[in-house]
Formats: sequence, C-alpha cells, structure tokens
Amino acid sequence: MVAERAQNLKKVLDAVPSGYLVDAAWLTAHGIAYETFRDYVKRGWLERLTRGVFRRPFLGTSASDTIDWKICLLSVQHIMGHDVHVGGMTALAQQGYGHYLRLGGNAPVWIYGEVIPNWLSKLPLNAPIETHSRSLFDDPKLGLPDDTTDAGQTLPWDWQLRMSSPERAILEAIDELPDHESFHNLDMVFESLTTLRPKMLSALLYSCRKIKVRRLFFVFADRHDHPWRKRLDPEKFDLGSGDRALVEGGRIHPRYRIVVPEEFAKTEADDGA
Repeated sequence: MVAERAQNLKKVLDAVPSGYLVDAAWLTAHGIAYETFRDYVKRGWLERLTRGVFRRPFLGTSASDTIDWKICLLSVQHIMGHDVHVGGMTALAQQGYGHYLRLGGNAPVWIYGEVIPNWLSKLPLNAPIETHSRSLFDDPKLGLPDDTTDAGQTLPWDWQLRMSSPERAILEAIDELPDHESFHNLDMVFESLTTLRPKMLSALLYSCRKIKVRRLFFVFADRHDHPWRKRLDPEKFDLGSGDRALVEGGRIHPRYRIVVPEEFAKTEADDGA
C-alpha cells in the first residue's frame, strides 16, 4: 500500500521541480487524498510550509527557511494555475525600468488578480506581498501576455513570470499615488520609459476606469516628453471635468487640473521657455 501511494505521488510530483510549491487543492485535484498529506510529510516526500501549502524537498540539500518570491509565484502561475500576475512597480523593475529603485528583499511585490491564494501572506518569503484587484481596467487582461504556458509542456528554467507589460504596469503604479507610491519614484521610472508602444497605451487609457490615473499619466508624459508622447492626444481621452485634489500642500496642474507636488505642476512657461 505504501509503495502504491509512493508511486502515485511520484507520478503527480513529476510536474513539480524540487523547491517548488503546491497547495492542498492542487494535490487533491490530482488524486492525492487529503488524509495522506501528513504521512507524506513524515516520510519526507513533501515539506509543509503552512496550512495547506507544501514544497517538494530539495534533493540532498537542506532547504532554506526563506522562500524566494519568484519561485513561489512561478509555482502559483505555472503549476497551480492561479490567474494572477505581477504588476505595477514590481513588473517595471523586473523589466529593467527600476534601476534606481530598491530591488532587495524589502521591496514589496505587487500581485494582481481577482482570486489570490490567501496563504501567500503566510509564507516566509524574501519580500512582502501586496495584493491588488484588476478593477483598474474594463478589460482586465489588456496589456498582459496572451500565453498561459502549461508547466507540463516546458522545463522549469523556461518558465516566465506572468507580468504586466510596461504600458500597463506604469498605469497600475500611478494608481497607487500618493498613498502607496511616491511621485519621486515614479518620476525616476518614467524617465526611462522611452520605448512604450503608443497603440497599447491608447488601448489601456481608453480601458482605464479612473480619471485620476489618466490625468496623472499625462502629467508625467508631458514632463518627460518621450517620442511616443506625440502619438497621444489627451483630448481623445475622458479626463473628466473640474479640479481634483490629490496631495495636501501641492499645486493645481494648469492643464490637467489635479493637485500634485509643486515641481510636477510646473510648465514651460514657469521655466521661462
């Protein structure tokens, strides 16, 4: 009986590389009975991380108490099949747009999805997880990769984190101003966004549900004036009406009528151009 169970488990875990994670729902969906989990842990076939979450042990080496957040998210996306993505400032940093931002273990990882496993926050990850819904856009999949690769068809080292395109990620990041992100950080990132795709930006701006985000996007876009800015006409997007307060002690932007830190409200006329 033990040998039969071991053979069944081995078959299932062939899809799980050493060090990667699975949850109880995934195991039971693949024919592993819930009442056998404790026995599998005892025999060293699985390592329990928290209630209902397990790691396939590393062969011949002792596992670290800390879990790399990328391994965790790759497991969530490619093995367990949860529909979540990495977005905002995390996606920008991972795609090379965060050179001046903190990239160490203290930088929060922004995860987006409508049904995000609640056990993510209970794992000893090397970075804190911040969860967000996909409610910013009418089309929740716009600006995300189309492919949802099946882990069974590719090797683990070919797996890629599913994350927002830079065009989507910058709008997700802007949505966090001013409470969860700073104008200074976003300004540094925006400076490097020289190759954004105007067609994708247009589609995302049309799909964006928040006037605040559209107005702030054009505040930054005008400030940096990258080549793609000339392909976007603010008049074609719904920027709402009336002034909008955003930060205390700021200044109303003369064109986009939203209160921002004073340096972001300056125009060419203010600079004497």
